[in-house]
Amino acid sequence: MIALNRREVLGLIGAAAVSQGALAQEWAPSKPVRIIVPVQGTTNDVLARLVASRLGDALGQPVVVENKPGAGGNIGADYVAKQPADGQTLLVGYNGPLAINPSLFDKMPYDPVKDLAPITLAVKSAQYLVVNPKLGINSLKDLVAKAKADPNKYSYGSIAIGSASHLTMEMFKEAAGINVTHVPYKGAGPALTDMIAGQIHMGFFVPGNVQGFAKDGRVKLIASTGTKRFASTPDVPTLAESGYPNFEATSWIGFLAAGGTPRNIIDRYNREIVKILKSPDIQAKLHEMEFEVVAGSPEQFAGWIGSEIPKWGRVIKSTGAKVE
Repeated sequence: MIALNRREVLGLIGAAAVSQGALAQEWAPSKPVRIIVPVQGTTNDVLARLVASRLGDALGQPVVVENKPGAGGNIGADYVAKQPADGQTLLVGYNGPLAINPSLFDKMPYDPVKDLAPITLAVKSAQYLVVNPKLGINSLKDLVAKAKADPNKYSYGSIAIGSASHLTMEMFKEAAGINVTHVPYKGAGPALTDMIAGQIHMGFFVPGNVQGFAKDGRVKLIASTGTKRFASTPDVPTLAESGYPNFEATSWIGFLAAGGTPRNIIDRYNREIVKILKSPDIQAKLHEMEFEVVAGSPEQFAGWIGSEIPKWGRVIKSTGAKVE
């Protein structure tokens, strides 16, 4: 038996650690990577594009963002779920296709828990309740009074069926005792275009989708859905402050791969995406959009999805929300 001195032992341990680190880093994509965004013209798209260019540099392959909207995000999510588990295709998922749709749709083409592999929960945000300023609505009290006075007049837009913007309004309708007709879109852009044009009257949207329109007066911010007011709009109250205690609704976005993707691939993506999300310039841009940057582990994201599915399921059951 060969005896090793302390320096030799430490050297071997160090070499082993380097070897293990190299093995952990050895996976890289063999061709351009696609990031699928299952909705059009929203902060999901902005986030995907912020990450894509940096991720391409880190992986040594181009990273291309593709929009596949429809069916409340199910089309894009199902597309990724059915791709080979080789790390070449990622999903930017959100509440709808990952946590809401399993309770909202009678039949799902994929299982968000079994058929998709979490990489990281990226960001979370409360939402604004937004109205067309021509309605003359200046407060939540005004909105409820007008909706009750003419229950068949008003409509709201959402970024997609089953999105947080859809279910949050259904929660509010139930809490306020009003009726407002749902008009689903394939993204925030088309919904806000129609709101500004007067085709719809209101909706719930994350700050990044409405800040510019609010600043130039094309939409009006009435309330927010968080536990505290947004720092950028301290004059806009929360729904909880406005007579609806405990009302809270969070929108969130994360990155996933096809189910069954090997752990070394998931870990590589987690390291690179978390590093990008935590870089000072990217964080500054996300904070401008009032996003809370999460950037955690795959296990944390899996646990988050697991807790959100029953939460939104209770909302759907309570409100009677359905697919139009």
